[in-house]
Amino acid sequence: MKVLEAIMMRRSVREFTGQEVPESAVDALIDALLWAPSAGNLQSRKFFFVSRKDVKEALARAALGQRFIAAAPLAVVACLDRRISVRYGDRGVNLYAIQDAAASIENMMLVARDLGLGSCWIGAFNEFDVADVLELPGHLRPVAIVPVGYPAATPLGAPRRVPSDEAVTFVR
Repeated sequence: MKVLEAIMMRRSVREFTGQEVPESAVDALIDALLWAPSAGNLQSRKFFFVSRKDVKEALARAALGQRFIAAAPLAVVACLDRRISVRYGDRGVNLYAIQDAAASIENMMLVARDLGLGSCWIGAFNEFDVADVLELPGHLRPVAIVPVGYPAATPLGAPRRVPSDEAVTFVR
């Protein structure tokens, strides 16, 4: 699949079949995460691949009751690593590390789409509860939960996009 096609075809999937994600697909998702760009190549992110039902259920509770997280065969929790502050100070923690994690997540979601998997970027959750569920050390901050699996239903059509003349200004 062409990259732009994958971008334009990707949708937020919230209904999954019970089919497990094969190990080869998990490996591809990991590669996509790891090959994303990062500030100063510090790679200030860490990912938790959760397939344990009880942990996914706890994540769903922490995510304001979004039950489809528990229904997905896999939930990926993306965390930023605050140790980036050693090199980049507050801007590293409050911006660069978030950008690093976000670039990785987008890579992973596009590869998931290419593999016929569905995913959904979840930002609505209590990060302290997620940290407790995963027993995260203090330097890791959860910034996204991404359930992944084979879609039981995929939204049809594309959501409306802002016209390019509203989103883009050329400075020439």
